[in-house]
Amino acid sequence: MFKAAPLVIGGISIFPPLALAPMAGVTNALFRRLFKPFGLGLTVSEFVSAQSLVRGNKRTLEMIDVYPDERPTAVQLHGNDPAVMARAAAFVEECGADIVDINFGCPAPKIVKGGDGAAILRDPDLAVAICAAVRKAVQRAPVTVKMRVGWSADRFTFIEIAKRAEAVGINAFTLHGRYGQQFYKGTADWSYIARLKREVQVPVIGNGDLRHATEAVQRMQETSVDGVMVGRAALGNPWLVRDMAAALRGEAIPPPPSVAERVEFARRHFDAMIERYGEKSGLLQMRKHLGWYLKGIEGAAALREAINHETTPWGVHAILDEAATRTVAAEAGTEALAEAV
Repeated sequence: MFKAAPLVIGGISIFPPLALAPMAGVTNALFRRLFKPFGLGLTVSEFVSAQSLVRGNKRTLEMIDVYPDERPTAVQLHGNDPAVMARAAAFVEECGADIVDINFGCPAPKIVKGGDGAAILRDPDLAVAICAAVRKAVQRAPVTVKMRVGWSADRFTFIEIAKRAEAVGINAFTLHGRYGQQFYKGTADWSYIARLKREVQVPVIGNGDLRHATEAVQRMQETSVDGVMVGRAALGNPWLVRDMAAALRGEAIPPPPSVAERVEFARRHFDAMIERYGEKSGLLQMRKHLGWYLKGIEGAAALREAINHETTPWGVHAILDEAATRTVAAEAGTEALAEAV
């Protein structure tokens, strides 16, 4: 039976070699803390604007919070000014980030419009300048890069950037097997991830379209990557993390959770958000999460609609009580939990 080796990044040992992808508006410290016990080896913050951080924006400062029990944690920064990125990187290291991660992968229009994220892949010189500035500014923590294969289908720059970035001290790479303009269309091509692993000496983490525990093992075996990163498929489905972690440890995959277990965890997440962010903000932020948790349950659409119109925590709890009495929808089948998004 396959058993993965620890992922070692700049002296930090990560096991199982399973990371949670940074997701805007999702992977805040509370989310990461709740998902960590399911078996994540590494958690990653939402991507944080370096520019906003150096300006002292209050909300941005909150985004770099790290709980002691979710470590090791990478704080991911985006920006296109090497000097600003360097200042922000030094700051997040001082604030306790275990790893500083540079975002060259986000394809979101509002990020790309500003010349950040995947847009930087169009300019290898700028990408390497950012890597060099950040590496020089960060004194102790490893510095990593998350990127795509390029910006457009006619120019894949990932190998050039990775080799040059490795030369200036970058400690590891995460590669999503799509290009920027592709957004999330089509499927991630892991052959590019395998190629990057062959071309660099530092660890490589593979990312893109992992939806089942067996896929995580298969991708590691096929590409020889050092770790895998799960993102959208884990939304509302921390048991996918549990299953992947078990598979990577060489253990049997546990049986799926019951509807009652799913609803109980959703309730726990909801209560924690209300406690941290207050009733109004916590409830608004949790609507999407509760929708994800209820996916595949009988009558999920009506339950989501009711939650989206509910304005009180006790009203949401009543809806969750109702959800706990339901069963998995017949049309969803046994794969419902693995297809959270």
